[in-house]
Amino acid sequence: MNPMTEEKPIVTRDSIVTLREVTAETVRTICRLEVREDQKHCVAPNAHSISQAYFEPHAWFRAIYADEIPVGFVMIYDDPERPEYFLWRYMIDARYQKLGFGKRAMDLILEHVRSRPGAKELKLSCHPGEDGPEPFYRKYGFNRTGDWMGDEAVMRIDL
Repeated sequence: MNPMTEEKPIVTRDSIVTLREVTAETVRTICRLEVREDQKHCVAPNAHSISQAYFEPHAWFRAIYADEIPVGFVMIYDDPERPEYFLWRYMIDARYQKLGFGKRAMDLILEHVRSRPGAKELKLSCHPGEDGPEPFYRKYGFNRTGDWMGDEAVMRIDL
């Protein structure tokens, strides 16, 4: 079968969203996922994130799947001794945005963080304004803390 003409599986709004470990078999596919060109200043490439994760003992990362198709990536700074939980990276591939996968994946992320010792909040930082991910986070229930990490606004949600 010619891979260039092979029919690609289709995802729909009804696809089941899951978080799965990135494996040797899936890492290249996950690294090829990209946000839209105008969003690239907001999130590091997945290859960069995965590389960082292997050298940060508190990194927890997963691929986001819709049915059997990888559609995104998430990485959390997870330190139960402090306890501190921070959404470090979060992206949905440009081809799969606006299908509800981001919200459903965030539901799963919060479910995971709620299961961690002492988790009371999840923080993140993002480029502020309407052209970045802030509207998505606000709509989901995150609020600005008033703190900044460089040029990114810090947001949080109570768990």
